[in-house]
Amino acid sequence: MSMPATLYYSAEMVRNLPDDGNRYETVHGELLVTPSPRMSHQEVLLELILMLGNYLKSEGVRGLLCSPADISWGPDTLVQPDLFVVDAEEMKSKAWADVQTLHLVIEILSPSSTRADRFTKRRLYQEQHVATYWIVDVDHQQVEIWTPEARFPVVERERLTWRHPAAAAECVVELATLFSG
Repeated sequence: MSMPATLYYSAEMVRNLPDDGNRYETVHGELLVTPSPRMSHQEVLLELILMLGNYLKSEGVRGLLCSPADISWGPDTLVQPDLFVVDAEEMKSKAWADVQTLHLVIEILSPSSTRADRFTKRRLYQEQHVATYWIVDVDHQQVEIWTPEARFPVVERERLTWRHPAAAAECVVELATLFSG
């Protein structure tokens, strides 16, 4: 498929691209195109959905969602995180435009997404004050943990801990279990 000859993409332009199996996103006008992920990506995604879903359910909290999505903080930004936890109040409207607060964003690296996930999208999530951003590296069995103020990530190789702001307990993800598939 040939792409329109433009160097600047708005969120609306990306919404109008064909549904051809690729994931299209734009960050400050830069078009990000990602093909279907590897099977290992999907296995880890499913495991994270189960782990985080069970945690949030046990805490009586809603808000776990996964791509495809339509998260936009402006006319030149539209992203589709692999997995994310939104503010439960913002979910009530059922409109993507009302989702602005992300408590946790998780991107699972693929060869085609590494630069965008580690740099372009990471900077966007920091600018938007996403409280916690996990970059899951399946190949190296580690997770980079970013916060809005971080200049460098914390790299975790054993376990992740995260607590939803409305929860009493922490979620603990053992990386050996996560990557065992």
